[in-house]
Amino acid sequence: MTGLELAEYRVNEIRLGRETCYSSGLLEVDAEGLAALAAQDPRVSSASFDVVRPGEKARVTGIRDVVEPRVKTAGSGQVFPGVLGPVAPVGQGRTHRLSGMALVTAVAYEGTVRAGTTSQRSAILDMWGPGADMTPFSSLNNLVMTLDLEDGLSAYEAHQAIQRAEFSVALRLAETTTELAPDAVEIHDPDAAGDDLPRAVVIIGVFTEPDNRPSNVAYYGFPVQESLSTVIHPNELTDGAITPSTIRTVSYHPITWNWQHQPLVLGLLRDKRYRFAGVILERIGFETSREKEIAAHNAVRVAMSLGADAALITRTGSGNAFIEVMLTVKGCEEKGIKTVLVTYEYGGKDGADAPLLYYEKEADAVISTGNRDVVVELPAADRVVGAYDQLQLIGYPGAPYVAAGDPLTMEARDVIAGGIDIWGGRDRLCRPY
Repeated sequence: MTGLELAEYRVNEIRLGRETCYSSGLLEVDAEGLAALAAQDPRVSSASFDVVRPGEKARVTGIRDVVEPRVKTAGSGQVFPGVLGPVAPVGQGRTHRLSGMALVTAVAYEGTVRAGTTSQRSAILDMWGPGADMTPFSSLNNLVMTLDLEDGLSAYEAHQAIQRAEFSVALRLAETTTELAPDAVEIHDPDAAGDDLPRAVVIIGVFTEPDNRPSNVAYYGFPVQESLSTVIHPNELTDGAITPSTIRTVSYHPITWNWQHQPLVLGLLRDKRYRFAGVILERIGFETSREKEIAAHNAVRVAMSLGADAALITRTGSGNAFIEVMLTVKGCEEKGIKTVLVTYEYGGKDGADAPLLYYEKEADAVISTGNRDVVVELPAADRVVGAYDQLQLIGYPGAPYVAAGDPLTMEARDVIAGGIDIWGGRDRLCRPY
């Protein structure tokens, strides 16, 4: 695979107008035309659009996904292969991106699973105040697309409808740049690095549940379930070869924007001290100790086959799936592969509880990306957009509702879109203590 040129077009303002076009930082949006595009899927009844800006006292509800618009202008395939079009290799050629903005998709979908590890939940986003400080999405100019779906859809049908609608609209937005000169171009070509450099890999533990569709992670539109480790080229993430579920939007499960901007992958792509040997997707969340040991052993063997001297190891999800991650750290270290583990921690409401649920002594280089469990107090909003006028702050049947614009008390950061920095993409400073 050859290199990928990533051309940047900065969006400083979004305006609803008569046509969809981009010029000198202004993105004009034809809401009626984009609504018709989203509704080409018969499972989508209608779509509407709003704009929210950084610092505005606006709250977005019912968020199912966040996407940075991108389009391929050279090379094989198109962005989001296997979802928008046929499966074709991506990660080379040229891709345009609209930076400084995102398409935020909100949907009032109530799935059949309302509690437990497979609960189907949406997220919220505050564009100001303490909630905004927890998420990168509050600093973006956001185009909010609210979808109405046909009644009676299964979780997988709803996911397909949401994803196809949002990716189609995101692609249309990015297509406004195809004939324009970019503000900047970044080239990602890990294969051009010298063979004499140390070889590094990124291992991402991806949490999935057996027999549960949509899976939390899909590769070229194919759900990753019950699999052992898969090697992918780092540039494939840039072009949307990895996509998430839109049904379970809690912050420890990354959404599309997170995969497009995976910070450990981007860091190694830009670091000329290493040869980036590949990204390993390690399926985690197995149910027995034996299965967990096999998954970790397999990930270590794959890293060895790539000639890895070093590994950045991180994860998605929560719960006992962390056992596979820690066993992978242990296995890599035992085979001479130097590791750094990047993970959020639990810590309890005051940060004094055990931060991780499982340890191995080989994990002697760990970066914390913050405490998931802190209580969040959100002030009242002047404006509410998105799918819900009322919110269930605790995701179980019978939980009380509150007005979406009222002051809110959240028991953790989970329900804030981007509220948990699972991979260390923020500019927070960690100190040892």
